[in-house]
Amino acid sequence: MSFKNKNILITGGSRGIGKAIAMRLAADGANIAIAAKTAEPHPKLEGTIFTAAEEIKAAGAGKVLPLQADIRFEESIEQAVQSTVTEFGGIDILINNASAISLTPTEQTEAKRWDLMHGINVRGTFLVSKACIPHLKKSHNPHILNLSPPLNMDPRWFAPHLAYTMSKYGMSMVVFGLAEELKPHRIAANALWPKTTIATAAVENLLGGDFLMQRSRTPEIVADAAYYILQRPSFECTGNFFIDEEVLSAEGITDFAKYAVNPNQKLMNDLFV
Repeated sequence: MSFKNKNILITGGSRGIGKAIAMRLAADGANIAIAAKTAEPHPKLEGTIFTAAEEIKAAGAGKVLPLQADIRFEESIEQAVQSTVTEFGGIDILINNASAISLTPTEQTEAKRWDLMHGINVRGTFLVSKACIPHLKKSHNPHILNLSPPLNMDPRWFAPHLAYTMSKYGMSMVVFGLAEELKPHRIAANALWPKTTIATAAVENLLGGDFLMQRSRTPEIVADAAYYILQRPSFECTGNFFIDEEVLSAEGITDFAKYAVNPNQKLMNDLFV
């Protein structure tokens, strides 16, 4: 079991891609800490940190630690990281999955929405990474994996939703910088992004409802790609901007039909690819 006794902290792990990654790694023996805001049931969002923890526990043999955390706040980050270290004894892998989205043009982007996206996507990702670095330095094969897109300066990715693009590219810039900064410590920093839209609450509630959900893949394709990336030697595999399909193809997996929500529908490409 590649991840047996590995200690993994995942932000935004209560649903969607974060939970899928947690379940995939738990099935391989990992100890999983999920840090997310949802502790009480939400009318439009599936699950809480506690229901997710039950599902993750059922998927694997390792420990599971649900943590109510808001990564916009440094104190909340420090508490989540310290709780993970206290419970598991260390951190081997950090997955920065927590993210906020608003695909609005500039005039329709409220200041509070801009602040939310940058507070979670950029500031939160940076500060969670910072808090985990001292613990990652002690790991045998330490990895940071951000769920963020390849950096692409094509104006078409900026014009329709400037604030969101800035925030997601901010997450990618964290990868770009940490990969080089942390090389002396053999800590990997990589990004992972889906080729197609993924059936998540954001897609259902904010982007395209059932129409887009039917043309999406399940979060398990991203989880499987993360599984293979995080096995790679940290001193060799760093500074990459991975696309899920390409990762799986490199592992000899070329049949992606099982990941389609509706195999009879044409898939929609995700943003930034």
